[in-house]
Amino acid sequence: MSDVATDTVLRVDGIHSYYGSIHALKGVTLEVRTGEIVTLIGSNGAGKSTTLRSINGLIHPRRGRITFLGKDITNTAAHHVVGMGISQSPEGRRLFPRMSVTENLEMGAFQRTDKANFKEDMERVFTLFPRLAERRSQKAGTMSGGEQQMCAIGRALMARPKLLMLDEPSLGLAPIFVERIFETVIEINRQGTAILLVEQNALMALDVASRGYVLETGTVALEGPADRLKADEQVRKLYLGEG
Repeated sequence: MSDVATDTVLRVDGIHSYYGSIHALKGVTLEVRTGEIVTLIGSNGAGKSTTLRSINGLIHPRRGRITFLGKDITNTAAHHVVGMGISQSPEGRRLFPRMSVTENLEMGAFQRTDKANFKEDMERVFTLFPRLAERRSQKAGTMSGGEQQMCAIGRALMARPKLLMLDEPSLGLAPIFVERIFETVIEINRQGTAILLVEQNALMALDVASRGYVLETGTVALEGPADRLKADEQVRKLYLGEG
């Protein structure tokens, strides 16, 4: 039991989150362990993005507990959560469109005090996404959706996160970019970053993840190893477009 605890990067324990009087999450429990890619799947409005917002401090659960590397972060402010090592690439990318690729990446590191490794991290992003290296001086708003998504993930990596949260990274992208993004997600994970992935392309998500959780109207309906979820009849019918 003790080494499971040390192995746990993130633990979300029975959280209840609200938007005003709307009860969005009703006792969600999940965990991400060292070296894992964990995916959250479910239909629109199931509570996937609300779960991420509860973790990153944009909303605070009214009940339940969130721990990150053994520390309680349930009521921690969003900017402190980033400083502790949780970084997110948000849905819709939310880049600074008039700023260059390099300037957008720099924004990801604005909280960091260890500027010594700054250049090295920038080079790591350019190695992961060679297309960004070619466009480093280009205004982010003039790039394609796929390139902007690469930039958003790169910006999140500049904070040197121990947990990277990705919210709908494939949304609205051409298939070739989707494939590249997911290949890079696997590589980032292989380099040692745990990943929590929210993704509407359930098949792709379950292909890259080690484990998954299926959310339905604010509760965890199913959980388990990704291959088992992929074989589940209900999952195949509802989320993989089969049957």
